[in-house]
Amino acid sequence: MTDQEQKTEQLKTARTETEDVILKRRSVRIYQRKQVPAFMIKRILEAGRFAPSAGNGRPWKFIVVREPEILDGISQTVIQICKGYKSLIDYRYNGNNVRRMLANLIIKSKPNDLHPVPFSAITLIADGRLQLFHDAPTVIFIFQDVRGIGFPALDCGMAAQNMVIAAHSMGLGTCYIGFSKPAFENSKIWTKRLGIDYPYKFVTSLAIGYPVGKPDGMVARPTHAVDWYEDGKKETIY
Repeated sequence: MTDQEQKTEQLKTARTETEDVILKRRSVRIYQRKQVPAFMIKRILEAGRFAPSAGNGRPWKFIVVREPEILDGISQTVIQICKGYKSLIDYRYNGNNVRRMLANLIIKSKPNDLHPVPFSAITLIADGRLQLFHDAPTVIFIFQDVRGIGFPALDCGMAAQNMVIAAHSMGLGTCYIGFSKPAFENSKIWTKRLGIDYPYKFVTSLAIGYPVGKPDGMVARPTHAVDWYEDGKKETIY
């Protein structure tokens, strides 16, 4: 039996280490008050740099922030913007029909940003009940080069996933923080402070740190139907 055949037989009954990291990874929202060594963050960045991208264009820019004053400032900016959004679109406790109509128009113009999940988070952030970065000591901000080939935001997402998997393989916790977006798209303060200008546009950010406890572990996930075409026929698998 060849090495490749042996490996195939092993895979029938056991997962690889990489699969285990992917399947057991959980988003972490409680971190220890302990900074991550710089060499680990550099290795995480290297994992992101090796992500695939259309035409090997690598349309990303990574900015690492470990300065509490900057992270707190970005958080405060997002809080103020969320308070403004809350006053415009949070009609749930207000019977004003005009406000409801205005809210529906704004939501339709931003269907992804104001999906029910972030919609509910706006109020929590505005009221100070949800920490933007969950007190993580390191945050990596990811920006896309809008001139990139194909779908640069997708390429940046693959780079982010590489970094998340690398971080979890090192025993660290991570969490995607999309709510950093208002600080860079609704305010000029932080794009100027961090030196971000055209052609770069915010995609997401990653909170990174040592988790409190041991949050990783497989949890039940809903399955999705997959159409499988082979040998002249179609099969639906789950």
